[in-house]
Parts: sequence; C-alpha cells; structure tokens
Amino acid sequence: MKQSTDSVLGLDIGGSAIKAAPVDVDSGRLLSDPQQFPVPDRVTPDVLLTAVGSCLSRFKWTGPLGVGYPGVVKSGHTLSAAHVDDSFIGLDWLAQLRTLTDTSVALLNDADAAGLAEIHFGAGAAHAASDDKTVLVMTLGTGIGTALFRSGQLFPNTEFGHVQMGEAEAEDQAAAAIRIKDQLDWPQYGRRVNRFLVEMERLLSPDLFIIGGGISENFDKFSAYLDVRAEVVPAALGNNAGLIGAALAVRLAG
Repeated sequence: MKQSTDSVLGLDIGGSAIKAAPVDVDSGRLLSDPQQFPVPDRVTPDVLLTAVGSCLSRFKWTGPLGVGYPGVVKSGHTLSAAHVDDSFIGLDWLAQLRTLTDTSVALLNDADAAGLAEIHFGAGAAHAASDDKTVLVMTLGTGIGTALFRSGQLFPNTEFGHVQMGEAEAEDQAAAAIRIKDQLDWPQYGRRVNRFLVEMERLLSPDLFIIGGGISENFDKFSAYLDVRAEVVPAALGNNAGLIGAALAVRLAG
C-alpha cells in the first residue's frame, strides 16, 4: 500500500480479533476498509505479537504503527489483563512491538484510543477546545472501556468499567455482551446503562457522555431510558474509533 507521512496503521485489539486499517491522522479518515484478524482464545504476548506482524504483512506496511490494547498501559508496559493472558501483566510490550518495525510505534489503552478519536474527529470535537468541559467516552462491548477528558486532555487508564455497583462490577451489568447474555430487551438494557451513567455523574460530574462501541448503532433503541443531567450522545466513529485513535496516538506523541 502507498504510504504517506500523514498515514499510520491503526490496530484495535479486541476479545476475539484485531481490527486494522491505515488512517490519515490529519483528518481521521480511513485510507482503506478495515480488516479483521482473528486471535485465539488464549491470547499470550507471543501469539498477539505474531498476529500484529500478520497485520503488517497483510497491508505491506512499513510506516508508523499505533496499537490499542485492552487494558492499562503505562510507559509501554501492559499492567492489566482482563481479556488476555495474565502473562501480559508487567510486560514491556511496546519494546516487543518495536521489533516489528523500524518506525514509530504507540501503545495505549483501547478505550483511551477510542476516546482520542471521538475528541479529535468525532462526537466530542466541539468540546475539545473548551477550557471547562469534562467528557467521558465509554465503549460498551465485551466489557466497558472509559476515557476521561478535561479541556480536551486525556486522563489515561481510567477503567471505570470495573467500578463496583452493588454486587457486581459495572461491565458485568451493562456491557453490550451482557445484553445478549442476559437476554435483555432494549428498555431493560437502557436502565442498566443508566445506572452506570448515574454513578459516573455522581463521581465525575461530566458535561458530556459519549457512548461508543458497536452498541452505538442502536443508541436510539435505548436512549429514552437514559436520565442524567449531562448530555448523552452516540459516538460518531462507531467501531472504527479505536483504530483511528491508536493511529492518532503516534502523531500526538510527536
């Protein structure tokens, strides 16, 4: 694929697959249709590194690389492993990713990546330049990912999906996967999501909630059951937000 200085390959690592596409990081536009690469049930660092290498080969990619990881990332180290093998905990996985390419690589939490995309190019763009706005982006999927912004600046690795609500964590009550597992209709699911929003509003008093993940395509089916003070909107970039934000992280890192 022809590569420019403004293009970065973005990868969004999910529970069962990696989604990847080259991104124009000036506009947030995908430069080709995203492709999915399956990963096995036991996602070890070596297995996932091989899968990332396959992504690079499929796109014939030699340029910069941005990777969204499903867990806490600090200074290139993966510090949690909710949906991957425990051997990721404490690993300098950024150093391993850098063995795949001679150019820039960024590694960050997958929800933070989705949040960056929405703040810069999507539903939160109007708030990004404001000096006094707090925005919480959440991705509802296998779990619940969150990204918190104040005046357009990211507070990384918030992981509010693990907040305890009653007898269980929030993501065990209101993730999109739970709607299917518990066979919830849209009103029931909307009330579950609203419980989480109410708790986040109590703790953070945000001005805007952005609801992302694949469930955002069905926002109209449950939005009537969301009752909080803050504005609540669906994500504008849908399931592509994670890979767009992962690519953008390379540019933001300078």
